[in-house]
Amino acid sequence: MNRLTPYAAFFLRVAVGAVFLHHGLWKLQNFATVTAMVHGIGFPFAVFFAGVLTAVETLGAVCVLAGILTRIWAALMAFNMAVAILAVVLPKPPELEGLLLAGSLALVALGDGPLSIGIHFKKTV
Repeated sequence: MNRLTPYAAFFLRVAVGAVFLHHGLWKLQNFATVTAMVHGIGFPFAVFFAGVLTAVETLGAVCVLAGILTRIWAALMAFNMAVAILAVVLPKPPELEGLLLAGSLALVALGDGPLSIGIHFKKTV
């Protein structure tokens, strides 16, 4: 392991968080369009799921960027991308969605990293 390895989580948090935030802010500004898209895919309760999607991509992205509960938010982002790939993208190649899925899963494994606000749950033995 080299001395920069611990910072991998930081760089990945910035990249994944920034892309999710960009898309989340668009969804926030175009919520009616997002709701119509979710309904068009066939999801019930389109307004609710559009809200969840928007929250994960905005609030979740801000938390990932700051390093707050990164593993939890990254798991939600990974689930978000898996659903997007299966429900929207396929059979086309899931380029951006695939990268975001992989990055989110890596953050689930890595956690916050050293440059984070990092709210952690204490592990008791």
